This record gives sequence, structure tokens and C-alpha cells, in this order.
Amino acid sequence: MNFSQATWRKSSLSQGTTDNCVEVALVSDLVAVRDSKDPGGPKLVFSSAGWAAFLGQVKAGDFDTRP
Repeated sequence: MNFSQATWRKSSLSQGTTDNCVEVALVSDLVAVRDSKDPGGPKLVFSSAGWAAFLGQVKAGDFDTRP
């Protein structure tokens, strides 16, 4: 998959931080995700529906590990 024309975005909540950030980009009808510290490294690619489902679970707290 060619990511050379992708426009990567980082959450506005990540401004000023360099650790633990991810960036996302729309590539055709897919959503690509990468580690902001390693932009040339591996990327995860999701369908739009898969990404939306993941975000819904994050917002619902399904992955929270704090008591």
C-alpha cells in the first residue's frame, strides 16, 4: 500500500508530547494508523467500519485498565 500521499494527523490532545502518540490517515476508503515516533515503520490498516467500531469501544471505556 502506498502511503506517500497520505496526510497524517495526530490528536490535538497530543500537542506538545512526543511519547505514546499515534497518527491516522485516510487512504482511499481505509484508515491507516502509525506510531508517531516511527513514521517509516509499520502501519495498521482498518476498514472505515472497523475503525469506527474501535473508536466506539474506546469512547465507551471498553479498554480502560484503571480501576
